[in-house]
Amino acid sequence: MMATTRPLQRAAAHSIRPLATQSSSPSSPSPAAAAPARPRLEALRADLLTVDDFLSPESAPSSSSSSSQDRVVFTKSKTQRLPSYLKTQVPVSASYNKIKNDLRGLKLHTVCEEARCPNIGQCWGGDKGDATATIMLMGDTCTRGCRFCAIKTAKLPPPLDVHEPENTAEAISRWGVGYIVMTSVDRDDIADGGASHFAETIRKTKSKQGGKDAISLVARSGLDVYAHNMETTENRTPFVRDPRATFRQSLEVLRVAKEAQPGLITKTSIMLGVGETDEEVLETLKELRKVNVDVVTFGQYMRPTKKHMKVSSYVTPEQFDHWGREAERLGFLYWASGPLVRSSFKANELLKSVLGKRLIKGMKGRGQGVDVVGQDGERRTLEGVRA
Repeated sequence: MMATTRPLQRAAAHSIRPLATQSSSPSSPSPAAAAPARPRLEALRADLLTVDDFLSPESAPSSSSSSSQDRVVFTKSKTQRLPSYLKTQVPVSASYNKIKNDLRGLKLHTVCEEARCPNIGQCWGGDKGDATATIMLMGDTCTRGCRFCAIKTAKLPPPLDVHEPENTAEAISRWGVGYIVMTSVDRDDIADGGASHFAETIRKTKSKQGGKDAISLVARSGLDVYAHNMETTENRTPFVRDPRATFRQSLEVLRVAKEAQPGLITKTSIMLGVGETDEEVLETLKELRKVNVDVVTFGQYMRPTKKHMKVSSYVTPEQFDHWGREAERLGFLYWASGPLVRSSFKANELLKSVLGKRLIKGMKGRGQGVDVVGQDGERRTLEGVRA
């Protein structure tokens, strides 16, 4: 019995060789045995949509029928080919990459990625102030399983990340996006459905905006000059300053300080030579006057070390003087402008000059000019200057 069963076992083992490479048996293999196994990746591609299904091809095959795009077309792998109007470009912008990297580093999730949204490149890659992002709270796994949704499902998802509220607030403060949407997975495994976690995330996010009460507290403390530096123009701010500091935020600080203590002198400083344009500098001065800033200084940016950003240009003394005269024209009570000027340049002279002009405030009402003092000590009488 044993002598007859062993040959049968060897024959059975030999009969399943079509799953391996071509048989080395001298006998001719069957067609099925000669064909190699289909790679696993190819099998997956036959069943699932790939990124190629969402990208706009550079050239598409011509169609003899104008209505062919409205029909469901199948590829060689038997998947439905998406119509051209459902295809989008590969996202490659700097804004897109920054948001994506921050999400990875802080271990956050977005419905944009988890639900495979085709608009992700347009939303994350928007222009400055126009980019949007939708953060998905409470993890990447939902307790419900809708047939249309690509988000992972499980009856018992991982526990909530206690650091998610703080990490979400940190990410938003870095991006400088124009709008943030917060959504979440369903968490039927949590007593309140995650409501307290959601609320804590909102509180943490709002706390990153800064406190107006703190600004007012300092403004009313008895100091004579409240200085907060804009540093550069709005266009250069994202590159020059820390991502947590925005141009509009700094304007708001100066506005709130003046509003809290109307008699307070407000002051700011601007670096030149960091890539700004003349139009941007002029617009910055106009924005500062809208919030009643009294004093402005201009100085040349000089690179502290090789680790810091490079100097874009060296501004001439003549150009610095031009910006001082522009500040006068726009109504600043005092200015200091020069390559070596820094924010505290001639601070004592600044205080004396501005306070002195406030003593002659009534002159404007009597039709007389108001004196403005420049950094060189020259006194110039200007008509219509706000004092």
